[in-house]
Amino acid sequence: MNIPDRYHGVWQRTLLETPTERDTTTWVRWLQTGLWHGDLRVPAAADRNTVAGRAKLQGFGGTTLITQPDAAQPEVCTWQRQIDLQPPRSTPDEGHMVFESPEVVHETGIHGTYFEVWERLPGSLGTRIALAALDDQGAPTAERLLVAGRYLMHLRPRRAAWPVDTTADDSLAEVVARHPQQAEALLDFDISFGTLEHGVWTIERATSPAWEDGVRACTMHRMGHAEATVKCDGLTLHWQVLEWHAPD
Repeated sequence: MNIPDRYHGVWQRTLLETPTERDTTTWVRWLQTGLWHGDLRVPAAADRNTVAGRAKLQGFGGTTLITQPDAAQPEVCTWQRQIDLQPPRSTPDEGHMVFESPEVVHETGIHGTYFEVWERLPGSLGTRIALAALDDQGAPTAERLLVAGRYLMHLRPRRAAWPVDTTADDSLAEVVARHPQQAEALLDFDISFGTLEHGVWTIERATSPAWEDGVRACTMHRMGHAEATVKCDGLTLHWQVLEWHAPD
């Protein structure tokens, strides 16, 4: 079931407050279609040319659920993570959401003490597309391509499994430190975000800095109710349509 229209678009986090931190410098984008989300968070001090810096990044994707279990409390947004750069969490990713205006929403933690301010980026409404990459046998994979307005996000999970000693709420940095020989496999996770306009994808931020500021010809065509093709360097050709809302 699709979530309310007021959540659609791309949201930039402008403030994070916790009991020990005030953060206004981490680059954060949350892209939300009618059901699917993608999220990328790049700390300003993270050197993505190093293993330690790449391990500090956060990013995930999946479906989104909006509920209001208590009428006396604000509604709850739950980000149901299907892929995650960081190890699994012990608690759901959900927060109470209050819209201060149509373009600004405040999030307050439910399973942790934090407060976040999100502002919707101009030009992120209208088109909403969610695609799942198909493998060589035509089966859908966990790789996603999401579009909201003029913005596109690509998410490809790592192929490696977590080491057997990984526990809930470990950080990626901790896992990599314990298994340095597996660092590259554990860090082999792509999230790339940028604008898609006139058939050109300009990447603003990515888990790999080598992808940034790159310009790629990128077009997508719906081939039927359930299939689409994507012609873009570095991406597979055949995709399953999970969601396609593209007004003229």
